[in-house]
Amino acid sequence: MDASHARYPFLDAAREAVGAAGVDLLSLVQEDHPAVDRGRERVERALVAGTVETDRRVTPRVEVLSYPVARVLVSLLEVPGAVEKYAAAEAATAYERLSEEFSGTRPGGATLALPDLLGEFGLDDEVREAADGYRVRVGTYLRLAPGGEGWALVRRDLASGTVGVTRAELHELLRRAVEERVAAGLPLDVPDPIASALDSTARDVERALSSRNYPRSFDADPTSEAFPPCIEHLLAAARDDDDLPAHSTFALVSFLARVGMSDEEIRALTGRDGEAFGYALERLASEGGTYAPPSCATMQALGDCVNPDDLCATISHPLEYYAEEL
Repeated sequence: MDASHARYPFLDAAREAVGAAGVDLLSLVQEDHPAVDRGRERVERALVAGTVETDRRVTPRVEVLSYPVARVLVSLLEVPGAVEKYAAAEAATAYERLSEEFSGTRPGGATLALPDLLGEFGLDDEVREAADGYRVRVGTYLRLAPGGEGWALVRRDLASGTVGVTRAELHELLRRAVEERVAAGLPLDVPDPIASALDSTARDVERALSSRNYPRSFDADPTSEAFPPCIEHLLAAARDDDDLPAHSTFALVSFLARVGMSDEEIRALTGRDGEAFGYALERLASEGGTYAPPSCATMQALGDCVNPDDLCATISHPLEYYAEEL
């Protein structure tokens, strides 16, 4: 199991590496292998922060093995929308990593080429390079395209059964393909011995989610006057048309949705159209604020905690700040 498998544990090569290693999931759990704790963290961060990135050093073997553990854990949770949120978080993390790969900005060089990924998802005959970007067969485009006005066929370059997309748009389609791959088969039918062994860990995840002390809803109309500094910073960046990372987009849109804004209100406030924020609006805002924004600790770890004030020192979540300022 190598670094590439750890970065993309949903790919066939990673699954085959696990199979070749002869790893027994029940033995991992019974031995309290580090992959179990990382799998728990993977699920918690997915459901709270919209990412499966970790702040600690983890070996490739532990990282790869944490993926099947996480799939079992999320199947055992009694949390509404857990599977969908988990798959979206895995896809969001993969999207950032793949963008580095394909743009040539990954430290140490690329480990995965675009043609290989297209082949992995059976898209090598569905996508072809063109002079101005890529052409995608219309059926595949409709299956993978996010919602939003900018993705509607009536606004696209449609010719000979294919749709024209930019490189960035192709990456968005691949994000959706990853989400499909991760969600496939979930929730799992977990064998009783494994379910029993992981039951306490699954309940720990549920308690961690339910014990978070930020408000679940707000009665008052949403107001930007109560926004914490981190959200004000991300909002300003969005209005300046900055290329926000996926985790920053998640933090901003999930916060705005949780305080009661509709997708139309978020578009108006950020100045972004449906195409720019389409994926986030579809997956976050349209769910009525179901997705929890990241905690302050996660915002700090990802570099989104900017200009903290005195109140920030007393709270642990941006929604706590908002509730205090209302």
